[in-house]
Amino acid sequence: MRLAELMSLRQTIGAGVLVTLTDRCPLSCAHCSTAATRQGRDLDRAALLRFLGTFTVRARPDVLMLTGGEPLLRPGLVVEAADTARAHGTRTAVLSGAFFADGGPLPATVRRVARAVDHFSLSLDAFHERQVPRPHVFDALDGLLATGVAVSLHLLADGPADTYPDEVSAQVQRRFGSEVPMLVGRLSPIGRGAGLRPRPRPQALPDPRTAAPCDMAAWPVVTSDGSVTACCNQDVADRRVRPGHLGLGDIRSTTWQTVCERAHADPMLRMIRTVGPVHIAGRAGLPLADGYCTTCHRLDGSDAARDWADRAGAGPAGELLQAAAVRRGEAAGPAALVARHGPARHAHLVDPGHGPAVRPRQEHTP
Repeated sequence: MRLAELMSLRQTIGAGVLVTLTDRCPLSCAHCSTAATRQGRDLDRAALLRFLGTFTVRARPDVLMLTGGEPLLRPGLVVEAADTARAHGTRTAVLSGAFFADGGPLPATVRRVARAVDHFSLSLDAFHERQVPRPHVFDALDGLLATGVAVSLHLLADGPADTYPDEVSAQVQRRFGSEVPMLVGRLSPIGRGAGLRPRPRPQALPDPRTAAPCDMAAWPVVTSDGSVTACCNQDVADRRVRPGHLGLGDIRSTTWQTVCERAHADPMLRMIRTVGPVHIAGRAGLPLADGYCTTCHRLDGSDAARDWADRAGAGPAGELLQAAAVRRGEAAGPAALVARHGPARHAHLVDPGHGPAVRPRQEHTP
């Protein structure tokens, strides 16, 4: 499963589920949006496997995305989760900070994970490199590719003029050709990242009279305490805020079918995906917050917002509006989605070559 295929599903409701296996991480990167440390909560193993066991061949996500913290602190659970999901036809992707990369062969536990999953992503940026050198990450990619798993890199840009992704992508393409696609995101001023520099002024909100749908409300997110939410915003995932209107259940008491039905049918979620939270707030006569996501969070508990969403989003008409909005997003392709949430000039790296991977015979030095 290549990165472009994974990203092409990102706006399809219920096509994937994001699972935080742990809040722990052995690295202490200065930019970490989760502020992960060596201590932290682990997702309950038995509850997760029970939840994954509620997948069926007819009712399942296409992709199980395992993240953290550092999910490879629990390699056995990664393998168990992947095996359980595969039994019902779901593929698994894992995102790691590459803490294990030391320039030598891959540890046996990492090779076992690579053989169990369908996609293996490594993080690489200027902050990671202070703890895991770039050559070691490239060597780890070599070892992962040798197992047959599809791989990718998750890079970060510190602003639109940052040349770091250009430098890394040039080296990656020389060494790996199109075998290592790259997803380039923006440095986020949250978690430990909030202490790197003054928090930037929020971007101007869209006009409340126009539709500005949320791209990221399609895949349910399982947080480390077992809660399931419709939002992947880091403040929500880390439980700093918990808007009730984004809740979908808890893996200890909810099946995948119930989560998916709620995600599809709830009128508020439908309208967040169709017109966006700023439009809903404007329709409800609510004061706008200082950011897009903050405006969404403040819809929680508003009777006016709920009443408007129920009128606009319930029933067959709401279902048709939601389906049209999702189709528009999907039709634009994965690069367009990436460009909306990261540096647009790097969005094409999500699908280098636009075809079968061709690996050049090059010396393996970055």
